[in-house]
Amino acid sequence: MKTIGVREFRDKASSILAGGETLVIERHGEPIGFFVPITAKDRRTGREVIGRLGRLVDDLVCRSGIDEDELVREISSSPSQS
Repeated sequence: MKTIGVREFRDKASSILAGGETLVIERHGEPIGFFVPITAKDRRTGREVIGRLGRLVDDLVCRSGIDEDELVREISSSPSQS
């Protein structure tokens, strides 16, 4: 997973998004969001996948007792990060 600043993401969005890589988007060094590419062939399927991902994240936060900020820190500091 690659980390990218919000300005770079905004300025180079078309070339960055074409890469199809999962990104952590940061502002002033703090994660503010994620870009997760979807390979679905249609929008409906893509929305369903994102909905499932959202529910899984909600479930993970609920079951683990950590908050969203801590989850973001854990994901952002992953050793497999590029």
